Amino acid sequence: MTGPVPDPIAFGPQVCADLGQGAEREWLLADGLGGYAMGTASGLRTRRYHGLLTVATALPARMLALASLDPVLLLPAGPVRLAVHEWRGGAISPAGHVLLESFDLEDGVPRWRWRVGETVLEREVAMRHGAASVAVVHRLLAGPPVRLAVEPLCTWRDSHGERFGDGSLEMVQVADGFELAGAYRVRGPGFEPDGRWFRGVHARAEAARGLGPDEDLWCAGRFAADLVPGQALQVDAWATRTGAPAAPPTPEQVVLEARERSRRLVASAAAPDGVAARLVLAADGFVVDVTGHPEVVAGYPWFGAWSRDTMTSYEGLFLATGRAAEGEALLRHYAGTVSEGMLANTADTGTLEYNTADATLWFVHALGRHHEVTGDGDLAAALVPVVDAVVAAHRDGTRYGIGVDTADGLLRQGAEGFALTWMDARVDGRPITQRAGKAVELNALWVRALAVAGRLRRLTRRPSGDVDALARQACSSFARRFPREGGALFDVVDGPSGDDPSLRPNMLLAVSLPDAPLRDAAVVHAAAPLLTPLGLRSLARGAPDYRGRHRGGPAERDSAYHQGTVWPWLLGPYVEAARRTGAPVGDPLGGLVRHLAEWGLGSVSETGDGDAPHGGTGCPFQAWSVAEALRAWRMTHDA
Repeated sequence: MTGPVPDPIAFGPQVCADLGQGAEREWLLADGLGGYAMGTASGLRTRRYHGLLTVATALPARMLALASLDPVLLLPAGPVRLAVHEWRGGAISPAGHVLLESFDLEDGVPRWRWRVGETVLEREVAMRHGAASVAVVHRLLAGPPVRLAVEPLCTWRDSHGERFGDGSLEMVQVADGFELAGAYRVRGPGFEPDGRWFRGVHARAEAARGLGPDEDLWCAGRFAADLVPGQALQVDAWATRTGAPAAPPTPEQVVLEARERSRRLVASAAAPDGVAARLVLAADGFVVDVTGHPEVVAGYPWFGAWSRDTMTSYEGLFLATGRAAEGEALLRHYAGTVSEGMLANTADTGTLEYNTADATLWFVHALGRHHEVTGDGDLAAALVPVVDAVVAAHRDGTRYGIGVDTADGLLRQGAEGFALTWMDARVDGRPITQRAGKAVELNALWVRALAVAGRLRRLTRRPSGDVDALARQACSSFARRFPREGGALFDVVDGPSGDDPSLRPNMLLAVSLPDAPLRDAAVVHAAAPLLTPLGLRSLARGAPDYRGRHRGGPAERDSAYHQGTVWPWLLGPYVEAARRTGAPVGDPLGGLVRHLAEWGLGSVSETGDGDAPHGGTGCPFQAWSVAEALRAWRMTHDA
């Protein structure tokens, strides 16, 4: 199968050798199980999460294993170290990034090339899909014969923390490398053990986030081989506690298979162009297998699975990429978590929690889109009872004050100490943007859910009069209660303090969703002050609570999370709302396309600063940002 080639991402020495630029551009490889490899174009580890092998033990739990493989050219004039590290106090040593000739991301495989005189060394990294296993190939491309060594820097710790040297790691030397007992194995040629701690390794991005930036890494030894041009030193590492095969294919074979898989994904998705192809590859990283069923990682490197993010991402991750069969399995799995009419939110506590007012409605929307796009009547029929239970529970009332106001058919929600919409940040247990009352996007989703419920009932030859009547009532009430002067909509009506006129992007769902309660271009035009090149602000500039920078420590960042911070995922509703209403909006995706090469390479960040230049913040790789970017791109670029 063939398809378009993803738009190139490549940098030369002026980016790679400048840590202010190269170390800001991050790459990610996902293993399909929730684990990953991650780093920067310059090679500097700037996050506690960066490493060549991070193992998902039970999402959201992950363990960092192999942090780095440091290459050393053993030349007659002396060793030349090609790695780069930052240390407590700010020293950069070694500084191998200044010898980088290029970095590129091709077919999802990152590749570096160093030049030392006439010697050119290349590194490629790939992960085996479906296994906690990474392969690293160092190939001599040009120059005289050379001896190359690579030094594995190791740890075994929670990916969210640090580990400090307190005695050697429990290493067992084997014929082709070494193993850390009960954790992982590293294989390569000519292994010589060492066992030193590198103390005070610094991660600048964690310092900027107000978190612990320093740790110690353990140098297990070195692998070495004599190379002539065309030959490669190959090293791989794999988890031994997750059932991975004892002997993976050679690293060169793993790299080849990774490239071939990327091409198949693009072809299967029928991507129309290079931008869509790039986003298809990005989308793949979020779809993982967890105990036999598909799941969605909300964002790398620190999120697990969240049902709201999963269902908001559903169309972009599954239907826009040709993965409807996996999507069906995911919808069936989530349907089994419904309790009291609410979808479980498999949050990063690792337990099932029922604490969102919108995830369930997004689930019904996703089921509706699955049927509308695929025509899969069997799935729709199988899940009609679940949808009926959702409608009944919301009509009668369920947890956290979620329920229908019988006077107008609109959905209300709110409970002290909780933020139940997607604007859910809390600081010291206090919601920053609680939005209790009748929130605009919740009621747009409620109208959509009622329409889907009625359609599925009619599909299965069951009476739909009650939900059809409720949908008509909710639509009529919505059109009467939410519009305000100037084309904008109230963000919340009937809240504890009355109606909230804050200019937020939530109103776009009232015109973007299928079966939307409104079809008014004025709503799209009213959102114009929120638009940035990266996405839409969560609150208009000039509002008293507006925060233009999403930076600093955890409390500072959470306080700004939905108070002006830009969210790229909102471009999906914006583009769809414009198309449905005929509003002329130009090219709102132009800046986002350029963003693919600016931070999380080939991907879209979770958030960005509300103020220019709208630098990426949050997770560099975020599921609903990618999903909605791909959906919006295909909406406007498919033939």
